Amino acid sequence: MPSLLGIDNGLTVTKAVIFDADGTQLSVARRRVPQSMPHARWVERDMSGLWQATADAIKEAIALSGRPAEDIKAVAATAHGDGLYVLDHDRQPLGPGILSLDSRAGDIVDRWSAGTVFTDALATTGQTPHVSAPSALLAWLKQNDPDRYGRIGHVLACKDWLRFCLSGTIGTDRTEASTSFTDFRTQAYAPEALRIFGLEDLFDALPPVAHSAEIAGQVTADAAERTGLRKGTPVACGLHDVAASALGMGGHEEGVLAIVAGTYSINEVVSSQPRVDRRWFCRNAIDAGRWNNMSISPASTANYDWFLDTFCRLEQDMTNADGGSLHELLAGEIDAALKKPSTILFHPYLFGSPYGDLASGSFVGLHGWHNRGDMLKAVLEGIAFNHRTHVEALRDGFAVSEIRLTGGGSRNPAFVQMFADVLNAPVTVTSTDETAALGAALCAGAAVGLFKTPQEGARQVGMTERTYQTVPASSAVFNERFSLYCRIAEQLKWHWPDIERLARPGVNA
Repeated sequence: MPSLLGIDNGLTVTKAVIFDADGTQLSVARRRVPQSMPHARWVERDMSGLWQATADAIKEAIALSGRPAEDIKAVAATAHGDGLYVLDHDRQPLGPGILSLDSRAGDIVDRWSAGTVFTDALATTGQTPHVSAPSALLAWLKQNDPDRYGRIGHVLACKDWLRFCLSGTIGTDRTEASTSFTDFRTQAYAPEALRIFGLEDLFDALPPVAHSAEIAGQVTADAAERTGLRKGTPVACGLHDVAASALGMGGHEEGVLAIVAGTYSINEVVSSQPRVDRRWFCRNAIDAGRWNNMSISPASTANYDWFLDTFCRLEQDMTNADGGSLHELLAGEIDAALKKPSTILFHPYLFGSPYGDLASGSFVGLHGWHNRGDMLKAVLEGIAFNHRTHVEALRDGFAVSEIRLTGGGSRNPAFVQMFADVLNAPVTVTSTDETAALGAALCAGAAVGLFKTPQEGARQVGMTERTYQTVPASSAVFNERFSLYCRIAEQLKWHWPDIERLARPGVNA
């Protein structure tokens, strides 16, 4: 049976996953990609290091699959969306890649929000800019690093950089192209979009756009040597990881609300007509004449990871040493906390929020008799509440008949049940762990004719599904707690600017 390679690059880990054409996962290999934070609010990575880590993961995945590289009929990449990866005119990296957790452009976005840029951008691009949008980061470079800005030859997203490393071709797909500079009506690049942000001079640096399942090139000799792939293997365009995750769980369809509980709180629904609202991004879906409406914030399971890294370091080191699982170790504490009432509420705004860049995370209702399990329960609940904020916005705008969930949290049955109760709706999860990589692989398969379309491929592969039903009593409790959670956030938003000012030099000296 032919196989397909899907590459999924997140914010901390790059993965290579090989699937049979029926969707069976044959192997997965991971490599951590170090982040650099040279200044407050800067989150970067070395672009060459990212490619080397990805190449190493591909080579290992091929070895683990037990299949020859010749069995891989096509490859495609997905990666974190937004952020910025720029090349000079000689197609060399122009400084480090900027991740979507970066918020250095906060002052620029604040200035835009106070003027006409937000209104103009919404009317043209179908979305308002945020701190890690390519528009904001390019404007920051123009203002703060004009030499680097003036040398830009190509503006890429992360997965486009990986495609270039594999095939030597420059380009992007429809889903990625719409992060900042397309007209939502035509779904194509618009000079007016760049003019709104003062970036008209970069129009020619934008990459050519093709369908996600279009062949973009072939694996080069150099890439073959680095990865172990066969030279000449077709490379498909790939797609933004938000769309890839939805596709990989069968959720890139009208009427399906797809949730990704990962680093970001991703909530999306496909529509056949564009509908613009400040509460979501109206971006391109995989196919022309379809839109992917995304309501997102960097406020999901990154909060849980932060808690583990900060307060469970000793246990983490112990479980790593003996091959155990920290999540399994903590499961008992969380389960015990779920069985009792608690006053703790957590706002998961450590890295961003639906309220903007100035929001910060907080525990409220914390007492001396609470333990770590109580706090972990509050963190998970806060994550689910933040998703509900976005889900309610999308339910206002679109007909939703089904909710699907993926991401690291979807592997925990208690967490999925919490989602069903918090959202007061059935929630379906699939057996596919690597949904984003599968979404990329489905595009690769469609590019070489194994599937008619990526969506047909998602319907054909064998995914086992489980649906979690709402428990009415639990839903009623969460509904009351969510109401208070929202009221507190509405009060806190007036104080977040003052809280942030405390960090300025001399304020608390």
